[in-house]
Amino acid sequence: MTAGEGAVSIRTWPYPRVVAHRGGGALAPENTLAGMREAHARRIGGVEFDVMLAADGVPILMHDTRLGRTVPGVGDVGAFASADLARMDAGAWFDPRFQGEPVPRLEDIVQWLRRHGVWMNIEIKPMPGHDVDTGQVAGQMVQDLYAGVADPAGLPLFSSFSAKALGAAREAAPGIPRGLLVEGVPPDWRTRLEALDCVSLHCRHDLLDAGLARDIKAAGYGLMCYTVNDPERARELFSWGVDALCTDRYDLIGADFR
Repeated sequence: MTAGEGAVSIRTWPYPRVVAHRGGGALAPENTLAGMREAHARRIGGVEFDVMLAADGVPILMHDTRLGRTVPGVGDVGAFASADLARMDAGAWFDPRFQGEPVPRLEDIVQWLRRHGVWMNIEIKPMPGHDVDTGQVAGQMVQDLYAGVADPAGLPLFSSFSAKALGAAREAAPGIPRGLLVEGVPPDWRTRLEALDCVSLHCRHDLLDAGLARDIKAAGYGLMCYTVNDPERARELFSWGVDALCTDRYDLIGADFR
């Protein structure tokens, strides 16, 4: 299947051009409701965030598979139930004013963002060995939450470095579009995108060139770059035809950036 034959045509990017990395970027604690509030307050139309499973199978927002960086503690995140994680402090590491910010559940974040009209790039980031179940659970939850939504611009987008996770999300949520995450664009990028019925490719901005960007767009796919924090680089990427940028510095690359 080629882009445009699946859940959404991507030849015209229907999503925001500027997306807040992990919600908070450099302005608030990542993967928290406080981060989403900060992005919304600055009129950022889209956020990216990470999802994995807690020990009880509930999808929660977290980037690292182990505690210690953004949440104090020791051990695998997947060893703790979602209720236990919700009692942990995911904000104080960033700034004392965010002390007590909990690890949120995916369901709560999706509902809050939908109420406030913020688009979502949901990155499936499974614990090792949990690619399929994470993709299935996150996929089913999002599919259920968006039941009846037909407008492509009103749907979130799943992304992942894990082909297994994206494949599982496709089976559980065929109506929710998907994007493949890579670092550098691989030679077989088109084959990989077709195999997962993806509508977009998401790559590191410093490993992309104008020719590759042109080829990806000519094939009908959306193209997002991460993590772009310099305005001049952002303008260059947009001039190549890149559709969207994931940024920590949405104070510099804001909602009206051109």
